[in-house]
Amino acid sequence: MSQSNGRQQPAPDRGRERHRGAVTLRRGAIPTSTADQRLLDSRGRGDWKTKDAWRALRILSEFVEGFDTLADLPPAVSVFGSARSMPESPECRLAEELGAALARAGYAVITGGGPGVMEAANRGASEAGGLSVGLGIELPFEQGINEWVDLAIDFRYFFARKTMFVKYAQAFVVLPGGFGTMDELFEALTLVQTGKVTRFPVVLMGADYWRGLLDWLRESMAAEGKIGPADLELICLTDDVNAAVRHIVEAEAVLSAEQEAIRGESVARTEADQRAAADEGGKG
Repeated sequence: MSQSNGRQQPAPDRGRERHRGAVTLRRGAIPTSTADQRLLDSRGRGDWKTKDAWRALRILSEFVEGFDTLADLPPAVSVFGSARSMPESPECRLAEELGAALARAGYAVITGGGPGVMEAANRGASEAGGLSVGLGIELPFEQGINEWVDLAIDFRYFFARKTMFVKYAQAFVVLPGGFGTMDELFEALTLVQTGKVTRFPVVLMGADYWRGLLDWLRESMAAEGKIGPADLELICLTDDVNAAVRHIVEAEAVLSAEQEAIRGESVARTEADQRAAADEGGKG
């Protein structure tokens, strides 16, 4: 309660709240559009010379903030799923169990930081003693970062946020979700298929939910030659948490072995070149 002219006045209702780094916006100060909307709206193209140049610096700052904050993360797995899932839904129970199993295996858990499946995965990781990370996004409807996140970053731009999900993760685990979840799933599959990332496991959990999509990928997309048979093997489908974690651990071990072999070959070639150069020098 506040005091004014000797009368008790009720404190103002905080209402909705949005955070932009150090800035907090409430009530009428909250804009009606997001930074992504303003960037991508072609109707505002006429002022690009003044406003878009400034946006470029803002975008750069998001990458710098993300890289600087996440650079020291331990090995991590990004977990995706619906913000609309109820806490007692099968996918939330599965996500919480998964988060705990990943933490016990030594992985940090990265989510979008919101409610539903994301909150369940963060909770599982946190309660198991692991590092729980949330990468939030500015949306027209405010979600906020869930209480189980230990390390949080709020992004304005989806593409900057998506880079962090991939750059600092050893794998993706995708549980039932909507458009955003599908976006992340196919982003990961495209990056692996095109060789932009290597040995990057993509695990689908919630077999009943994904079965129709996988049937379509096999019977329509692959059957018509739009993808190859090997592309279907990029996806691991399981409802077994231990199997999912084992798949991720084994893929990381294979990648480490391949990288070690490449380093060994490089050292051997360098030594051979040095011996050849020494022999030539001796002959001279």
